[in-house]
Amino acid sequence: MPHDLQMLAYAAALAIIQMLIAVLAAISQFGLPTLAGNRENLGAYTGLALRAQRAHLNMLENLAIFAIVVIVAEITNRTNETTALGASLFLWGRLAYAVIYLAGIPWLRTAAWAVSIAGILLVMSQLF
Repeated sequence: MPHDLQMLAYAAALAIIQMLIAVLAAISQFGLPTLAGNRENLGAYTGLALRAQRAHLNMLENLAIFAIVVIVAEITNRTNETTALGASLFLWGRLAYAVIYLAGIPWLRTAAWAVSIAGILLVMSQLF
């Protein structure tokens, strides 16, 4: 499998892991019976549950853009060392972002996000 697509597959796996962490954190806050219900009167997420949910949603937003640029690069045969570096930066930036967000470290979280965005921009730079 080409490197860029491998990074995309790993990023998808990271998104699933983040989803599971968010669910487990929500279960610890509200309990499984409450979450298995209709959630009509569910209180606000707080603490770790809120951070896990936000980190996961942010991953999904960024993963959609990353997937588009990686797939376009693959289809148009524009993959090279720059796209490989960009794909790697995205994955490692997102992994760092997830860990840092769960730990609750705000400014470092933003720096990790910027690394992942730089990765997307590197891949995108090869498309034009």
